[in-house]
Amino acid sequence: MRTVNMEESAYNKLIHREDLSVDEPPLHSHQDKQVSLSMVNPASNWTSQRVLEITLAGLAAVLLAVDIGLGVYYNNLTDESQAVMSISREVAALNTAYEIASKKRAEAEMQLAQEKRKHQMIKWQVEHQTTRSSDDKKQADKIQMDITILKSHIPMLKEGCRHCLPGWTLINSACYFLSFSDTYSRKSWQEAREFCKKHDSDLAKIDSSEKQLKINQLINLHHDERRPISQSGFWIGLRDVDSEGVWKWLDGTRLNEGYWNHGEPNNLGDEDCGAIYPRNNPFQGWNDAPCIYNSKWICEMPAS
Repeated sequence: MRTVNMEESAYNKLIHREDLSVDEPPLHSHQDKQVSLSMVNPASNWTSQRVLEITLAGLAAVLLAVDIGLGVYYNNLTDESQAVMSISREVAALNTAYEIASKKRAEAEMQLAQEKRKHQMIKWQVEHQTTRSSDDKKQADKIQMDITILKSHIPMLKEGCRHCLPGWTLINSACYFLSFSDTYSRKSWQEAREFCKKHDSDLAKIDSSEKQLKINQLINLHHDERRPISQSGFWIGLRDVDSEGVWKWLDGTRLNEGYWNHGEPNNLGDEDCGAIYPRNNPFQGWNDAPCIYNSKWICEMPAS
């Protein structure tokens, strides 16, 4: 009995194992699957984790770069703000300096305008004084002329009544003939002297300011303004034919005081004879001229 039970028990165990082998997979197969799962999942997790770490690192790098860029931009913006503030201060300083300079310029322009007005006033005063001086000089010349005319009458008063031939003018006790009329053709210096000698006279000797002023007055009164000054001269008894620059009268006396025009005598073109011309300034009425020129003339003889 005991033997039968033992056999049944062994048989049940065998059956049970077979059932197990039919209904359930083998144990080693399940374990292999578990082992293969355990071997696959850690690798996948590691890859995902690695990708996540790289992504996070990239994001961190991007954030760091953005942060650095923002910091640099902020620093640049701060520097630019400081630069703008500095420029603003400089502009303000320049504006202040410009306002000061403009004010000084305006003051300088006002002062310049005042100085110009003063200068103009002084200029007008000088012109006024110059005009007065010119008028005074003209008046003085007229007075001197009047004095000369009056002096020319003194010898006649002292010596009694003297007279000259018709057409002759009495000046300082001498008679003078001036060839004003166009009936007398112009002559060379020698021909003019020959004319005077035919009339018991000679070319005039003007050896005093009284004679010069009186004769200058006469030729100015008879001067034709339409005639050129070069054709308005009168020969006088003066020449330097013996020695150039040594002027002598016909009686042989040397010239002491001449009434030459500016730059005369200049001996331009062999000018050896003297002539008197109508001039506003009677003390600048003489020129030297070539003796062969044809001009008017002045004769002189003692009054009778």
